[in-house]
Amino acid sequence: MAAGQVEAAERGATRIADRVVAKIAARSAREALGKVPEGGKPPRATVTVHHDKARVRVILELGYPSDIGAQCGAVRREVTRGVSTLAGMEVSEVAVQVERLHSAQARHGERGRIR
Repeated sequence: MAAGQVEAAERGATRIADRVVAKIAARSAREALGKVPEGGKPPRATVTVHHDKARVRVILELGYPSDIGAQCGAVRREVTRGVSTLAGMEVSEVAVQVERLHSAQARHGERGRIR
């Protein structure tokens, strides 16, 4: 190392605020879903960061009928990838909470027998 230079570890650290990581997670969840159901809210996320490890909770609304398990799996994968790539953090957990299902049938006022 040249004289007068300080090693990288001694220069300081970059800290990314939890709310920034939460925005990254929410955006990643929306990208995984492709679109928000008609009348639905975009995904929201809360994050807890401890020693560069993030625990993420994503709250979302889905269209119905759909493969809920597959959509939740895609959200987990995309949130993990997004937070890891953009924030440089390890993601130890992604909890997905489906808050509401939006039925196309109910939206369009179609009444009929549901079995």
